[in-house]
Order: sequence, then C-alpha cells, then structure tokens
Amino acid sequence: MARAHRSEPGRLGRGTLLLMSVATGLSVAGNYFAQPLLDVIGHDLHLSASTAALVVTVAQVGYGLGLLLLVPLGDLLERRRLAVTLTLATAAFLTVTASAPNAALLLAGTALTGLTSVAAQVVVPFAATLAAPAERGRTVGTLMTGLLLGILLARTAAGLLAELGGWRTVYWVNAALMLLVAVLLRLRLPALRTTAGLRYPALLRSTLSLFAQEPVLRRRAALGALSFAGFSVLWTALAFLMSGPAYGWQESAIGLLGLVGAAGSLAASVAGRLADRGLAHKVTGAAAFLLLGSWGLLAAGGGGGAWSLAALLAGVVVLDLAAQAVHVSNQNLVYAVRPEARNRLNSAYMTSYFVGGAAGSALTSVVWGAAGWGGVSVLGAGLAAAGAGLWVMDRLRPPSTADARTAEQPVTAPAPAPAPSLTP
Repeated sequence: MARAHRSEPGRLGRGTLLLMSVATGLSVAGNYFAQPLLDVIGHDLHLSASTAALVVTVAQVGYGLGLLLLVPLGDLLERRRLAVTLTLATAAFLTVTASAPNAALLLAGTALTGLTSVAAQVVVPFAATLAAPAERGRTVGTLMTGLLLGILLARTAAGLLAELGGWRTVYWVNAALMLLVAVLLRLRLPALRTTAGLRYPALLRSTLSLFAQEPVLRRRAALGALSFAGFSVLWTALAFLMSGPAYGWQESAIGLLGLVGAAGSLAASVAGRLADRGLAHKVTGAAAFLLLGSWGLLAAGGGGGAWSLAALLAGVVVLDLAAQAVHVSNQNLVYAVRPEARNRLNSAYMTSYFVGGAAGSALTSVVWGAAGWGGVSVLGAGLAAAGAGLWVMDRLRPPSTADARTAEQPVTAPAPAPAPSLTP
C-alpha cells in the first residue's frame, strides 16, 4: 500500500498546497462545462431547449445537496479518504455524462457529478487545518484562487475542447484529470481525523444548529450570500448583454470573458495574506464598498462601443476581485470560530453562499426580461448596498464573546481545539 506523504500540523508544503488548489478547481469545473454547450448538447441528443437547460439546474441541485449531506462528513471520517473517494466518484460520474446516449443518463450523470464535486469543500478546511496558524489565510486564499479559476475558466476550456473533439471530449478530459488528482491526493496528503463524536444524523443536526449557536457564522453567511448573489447576477446576465444588439458577440468570444474575470482570482491570495495580519474585517468592508462601486462601471458598460466595453471589463475585474476578497475573509473568520467543527462550519457557510448565488441567478432571469441591463445593474447594486450596510451594522454592534475568538489581530498561535489525529 502506498504511504501518504508525511506532513505535520502547521507544515503544508508548497507542492501539496498547489495540488490541493488544482483539485478544488477541477472539482467545481465539471458543474460549469455545460453552460456554453447547451445548444450543442441539445442538438446531439435531440433535446428541447427546456430539457437542455435542466443540465445546469440539476448540477446546482446536486452541488447544494452535497454541501448539506457530504461536507460535514469531514468532521466524522478520515479526511484524506473522504477527499479521495469523492474525487474518484466525480471522475466516474463525469464518464457517465460523457457517454450519455439520452437525456436521462445525461441528467443523472450531471446531478451526481454536482453531488460529489463538493470534494473541493472538503479539501479547503483540510488545508486550513494542516496550515500553520499564521499562514491559514494565505492557504485558504490560494485554494480559493484555484476554485475561482475552475469556475471561470471552465466555460473557456469547454468551448475550446468542444471545438477540437465535440462536447463529450470536455467531460472525458475532466474525468481523466480527476482520476489523476485522486491518485496524487492519496499519495501526497496525510491521513487526518478530527472526530466529532457524533453519529451521522446528529452530525447533520449539529451543522444546522451552528447557525443558532454562532453569530459570526450567521453574519458572515449573510454577507457571503449577498456577495455571491451579485457575482451570479453579473455572470448570468453578461451572456445576454454580449450576444445582444449592443455588442453582438459570438459564444466563443463571450466564453473568453472568463479570462477577464479570472483576474479576480488574484484577490483571493491577497485577501488571505491580509487576514493573516488580522485585517479580515477591514478587507471585508473595503471589498463590500468596491462591490457597490463596480456596478457603476458595469451599468456604464451596457451601451456598446469602445468606452462602454472598457467600463464593462473594468467592472468585471473589480467585482470579481471584491467578491473573492469578501469570500476569503469570511472563511478565515468562520474557520476561527470552532476549529474542531471546520467541515460543518464550511457546510453551513457554503450552503448559504450557494443559495445566495442561485437566488441571484433566478432574479436575474426575471429582471433581464423586464428591464434589461439597466434593471440588472440596479439589482446588482442593491445586493451590494445591502452587503455594505450589513458590514457597517456589524462593525457598529457591541462585540460579543463569539467575536473575541475572531478578533482583529494577527494569528500567532492555533486556536485551542482537540488535536487532530495525523498519521501516515
């Protein structure tokens, strides 16, 4: 049997961190490949437009269920085995999608891929536990860079691979990469167990109860939901705008906008480093107001022409930078609340985050039909204003005991928690 790469708590090597970052990106990418390929998939399998659109919906539903039902298992099961198992399962379900001869298998493969792709959300708290306390923010930021790149570049990669070998090639390639990642995770990661001392039903109940017990989680989950809702508003409406009369771009050109949005991944690492210096609250506030300002640029980008395009691209970069800064600073503060329950905290936070994104997409579809890009800009600005207002209210509120555990000071020692079992 292969032995795991030896690692000690507080010592996460650069190679292992890079591997974990790639794993998070590839895991989530499978949920976004279909978005630019719906027409091609529908034509190949003789699907109606409404049936083809279900591919995106079932991926979201599967991912949401995975956040609720699978991510908390990281506080119950050995984490390396859980991460590797979910990664292998994702590879297997991607092959189901790649070989699907009809709508039923296509939707089943997509839903199951979404369910197990939450391996990314098992890997993130795993890395946070392995990292040195003073480097935890940088570690989380690095992994979120990988995750964001997976989300944004999936559309671009899907278009390029589909042109080379058809839409199925996209899923075959991702399946092969996930299989390789699973092998590398098994070889490089240490075995790690932090036992919650609960059975699975009680574990799920305790995940939900964290909302009642931890005010930091409640506030940060609300901020994250509003931030990701605005992110989803932009990326849902952007294809409508760019393919419409103002710009008239083709799908392949629209997919390249993901490369512009990828610039936002830089914010994740920077925000993590600032969090390590005790500036997570300030990062959140600055990013919340940047989100609001980005919608001014985006609104100006709706008219077409060179200047509007420049404003639009600038707005995309600023919004993505700010959204990632909010997200990484949120995660650092949430993880500090109860280190022994990081997977359950991550499950609770990410479920709220995901619900916010889904709500943003749904609202965008309605608003676009009624008021076009102007209405979408008002919607996005309203969500950003709500997030900024929530941050201001949080900072004006008298500090509580729970806040003391996430105080704004550099982290120099690990939070008191039962030591995890770390074995080769």
